[in-house]
Amino acid sequence: MKQRDRLSRLVLEHLGRMKGGLLLAILCTLSVVALELLAPWPLKILFDYILLEKPLTPALTFLDSLLAQGTVTALALLALLIVLIALGKAAFLYFQVFLTSRIGFQLVFELRRELFQHLQGLSLSYHNRARAGELLNRVTSDTRNLRDTFTESALAFGTHLLTITGMFVVMFILNWRLALIAAVTFPLLLVVLVFFYGRIKVTIKKQRRREGRIAARLGEVFNSAPLVRAFGRERYEIEQFETESGKHLEEGIRALRLEATAIRSTEIISAFGLGATIFYGALQTVDGQMSPGDLLVFSAYVSRMYNPVRQVAKLLSKFNKAAVSADRLREILNEEPEIPDQPDALEAQGLKGDIRFEHVSFGYSEGEHTLKDVSFSIVPGQRLVLVGASGAGKSTLVNLLLRLYEPTEGTVFVDGHDVRDYRRESLRREIGIVLQDNVLFGATIRENIAYGKLNATDDEVEAAARAAYAHEFIDALPDGYETVVGERGATLSGGQRQRIGLARALIKQPSILILDEPTSALDASAEKLIQEVIGRLQQGKTTILIAHHFRYINDDDHVLVLKQGRVVEQGGARELMALKGDYYELYLHQQSGARPL
Repeated sequence: MKQRDRLSRLVLEHLGRMKGGLLLAILCTLSVVALELLAPWPLKILFDYILLEKPLTPALTFLDSLLAQGTVTALALLALLIVLIALGKAAFLYFQVFLTSRIGFQLVFELRRELFQHLQGLSLSYHNRARAGELLNRVTSDTRNLRDTFTESALAFGTHLLTITGMFVVMFILNWRLALIAAVTFPLLLVVLVFFYGRIKVTIKKQRRREGRIAARLGEVFNSAPLVRAFGRERYEIEQFETESGKHLEEGIRALRLEATAIRSTEIISAFGLGATIFYGALQTVDGQMSPGDLLVFSAYVSRMYNPVRQVAKLLSKFNKAAVSADRLREILNEEPEIPDQPDALEAQGLKGDIRFEHVSFGYSEGEHTLKDVSFSIVPGQRLVLVGASGAGKSTLVNLLLRLYEPTEGTVFVDGHDVRDYRRESLRREIGIVLQDNVLFGATIRENIAYGKLNATDDEVEAAARAAYAHEFIDALPDGYETVVGERGATLSGGQRQRIGLARALIKQPSILILDEPTSALDASAEKLIQEVIGRLQQGKTTILIAHHFRYINDDDHVLVLKQGRVVEQGGARELMALKGDYYELYLHQQSGARPL
């Protein structure tokens, strides 16, 4: 099946697994329709064959024994039948709602799992383009809309259609002329529904788009709360939020107004249809062409038939919302994931750390080159330092090594194998990363450290924390390793966050270490402590350091100087200083007190 049908395929596969419950729900629906059609008939029997004492028609001769019991007994049995019909209908409706709700909630579980898994497989460039709040809105709200449509609307829609069809069939059997009068209003109803709900769908689509923007804006503001307060921009953000919310409010009111107009229009048309049916039916009853009981059944059917029509009008609005949500989910599922691992991909394990870039070029978009014909090599255990101005391609080079992106040209080798020959997950497991600002999750400290090795024991977590000089401050916390840190580690100091990040890197015992100068934002005491931990961490490992400050570069480091995506110089730090080229110029630039690279 084509990619564009992936959402439909997921839904159909789920329904296929739940076909037993779905069949029971359909049987309940058919039973509800049958009881709805049966509901007016006890009143026909009461009026025609008990009160007016008309002779039974051939089709109703089975009621002879009932009428033979006497009037009081017959009335009691008819009253009991009315109660039983109502109880039966309530019971079948209960099971219908229960079964469809269970299937609907399981469907949401399947869809959210598939969406989350798909999002995890999408390229980093997609996540850089997408807004987190918008994705959150789609995964939660849009899947909930689909669930609500299925659990509350799908079978209800089927029930109403079957009820309308069944009532028309019975009315045509009883009196086809009178049935035609009731049917005349349906084309007009159809025109009204198509007109209004076409416009409602457009409005709902705009409304859902606004909701996504609001969610994205909220996510950005909440994540940037310190910045907002530092710049005194609370009032500005409130005004921005009110502007977006106001536009969403306008779209919501417009949709409600259109929906209310559609419903009121159907009620007016229904009233004309019911009045015409009763008028013509009463004339036929007076002329003796139909019995009062038949007119009663007709009146009950027509009045009840227009109620399902009105309900169908409401359900169409929900279907429009679900259709918009489905389109938004398809947009995610239609995004191409990262290039998958090869079927015979190698398991990266115990790497030596021999790294080689051969004529590598890469661009984040077509026609653009962030890296151009980059070639260099690192021997196992060597430390490579990447320097260059902002945007020179330092982080891109690391991203290619991690297979967060694929080169557009050239090859990246690790231990003699193209990185594309390795399973991505196993390759990344062999590479430890320590960033300038380590991201921590809103979870316990133990969980944050064990994120580097999910099956780590408590002893391994504590050993990694001790090696990162983090155990002492963790142990002093009220709940120790079970202390829950704020989102992104906001409740910890910069030095504490970095030590937990180092422990997370230590626990996985990586073969290759990548350092994005993790001490540049720390005070002197914290910086000295972190440098000591890093010194132990990188012993015997191939290390790549992205340097923003030249004071972290040692004389024996191999330095790679990047400029506008190209390697312009490489060699030992002393050697490059003696050349008095780009490296020398960058060094003088920083020594002059200019901002770090």
